[in-house]
Parts: sequence; structure tokens; C-alpha cells
Amino acid sequence: MKRFVFLLVYIFLAAALAGCRNSAADKDGVEVTVDGDGQFPDFLVGTWKAAQGGWEFVFEPDGKISSAIVSIGRAKLQPGRTTTVPMQMGGKGVYKPGPWSVQYSNKERELVVEIAIDHFRVELGDDVIEGRTRDFFVGSVSADGRSWWADRLSYPEYVVDTDKYHNYKLPFDPNDNPRESILFQKVPESK
Repeated sequence: MKRFVFLLVYIFLAAALAGCRNSAADKDGVEVTVDGDGQFPDFLVGTWKAAQGGWEFVFEPDGKISSAIVSIGRAKLQPGRTTTVPMQMGGKGVYKPGPWSVQYSNKERELVVEIAIDHFRVELGDDVIEGRTRDFFVGSVSADGRSWWADRLSYPEYVVDTDKYHNYKLPFDPNDNPRESILFQKVPESK
């Protein structure tokens, strides 16, 4: 029940922020919504790297994410572009991003990021995992603008193909989806 209430709060926040300003997703598949004056804060512009899980986001001055490193295969993706990368154990990873969104509340200092991958296929030697996923990161940015504690909610749909399991859909229960707290730090700009 707590998880359901937590998810409802996220949905309410997203709906409230969306009503604060017209937002538009353009051809690169990133929608940005900022309350108040609609300006994305300068202190958020740049690279934000997670202390765990491999996640990384690069925010542009308009609030769009120009690239993201995702936890599946630690691949660097760009919105709206299919990416193919070699994998360490052989094979390749292919990722097709879905729509991404960024929402920021100046009043609450609350940052919400959604990263969708419409389809991916990762070859790990002779094994393959493929599917799609949506990840939400929701949390407050510190007063000094250098850290962001985000709760991650993930909604994966994965199918594996191994010697033991052929086209096996990994189980996932959205009602039993624990959130993961992740600390993101802003990477200082090199001069």
C-alpha cells in the first residue's frame, strides 16, 4: 500500500508540474517542464553521475538531456537515436530510446527524470537479454546544487535467452516494486 501511495504522489507531482507551463517534446524525444518562470536552473546544467548503478545524465541549458548512461550495459544513449555498442563479454548491445522527460519544481527543488527505452537487446557472450524499460528518478536537489537524492522506480519487461532458459520472460510485479535511493553528484566542469 505504501508503494501505491508513493507512486500516486509521483503521478500527482507530474500532473501538477505539467499544468504549470506549456511543455513540448521536440524531435529528439525529450520533454521539459519547469514551473514558475519556465527557466531551467543554471545549477542543474551539466553532468550528474550516480554513486551506484552506472547512471549518468547530461542536462543542457534548456533542461533537455543530451545523453544518459543507463544501467543496462552501461551504454551511453542519446534521445531519439538508436545506439549500438560492443559488450565486454563479446557481442553487442542495441538500444532504441523512447520518450524522455525532465520536470523541475523551483519551489520544491524537486527534479523528476523519466528515461524510457522502447527496445534493447544485449548480447552477453552466448546469452541474450532484451526488452524494454521505464525508469523514474524523483527527488530533491540539495541547497548547494551539487547533489540530488533520487528515488528510482523501474518498470522492466525483460526476456532472456540462455542455455537453460529460452525466451523466458523475467517475472516483474509492479505492486512489489521497491524503490531504490540513488545519490547523484554534479561533476565539476573541467576548465
